[in-house]
Amino acid sequence: MTTNILISRRSIQLLRILVSGIFLVAGTNHLLHIEKTAKRIEQASFKGIAYFFGEPQRLIVLSGIVMIVAGFLFLIGYKTKWAAIVLTAVLIPITLTVQVGQITTLGPLFKNIAILGGLLFFILNDTDNLLKTK
Repeated sequence: MTTNILISRRSIQLLRILVSGIFLVAGTNHLLHIEKTAKRIEQASFKGIAYFFGEPQRLIVLSGIVMIVAGFLFLIGYKTKWAAIVLTAVLIPITLTVQVGQITTLGPLFKNIAILGGLLFFILNDTDNLLKTK
């Protein structure tokens, strides 16, 4: 049984565009401020998560590139579900490493949780087909 839920095409596009912005900005900041980002990782309570995946400076560059590329694909609506999956795969370890365990970063933690909610919307819903004209 399938339930049809009416939703504005513009709201889907707007959500996609607005969510992509954080990744484009964060990816650019990662590439422009590698040392500053590395210091944040070094001060994080759960920095071991980052070290589990490799050397932090290399991860910062790699995650910056991934966020820019996947963020741009997400922005333009190309392979939206896959771009959202890739962005989620980057967002979760960053959130666990930098925001979890930091009492001063509760705002950014819940910002990342909200961003995750936006990404999950695109992962769980076939928005590409919703946006096609019939």
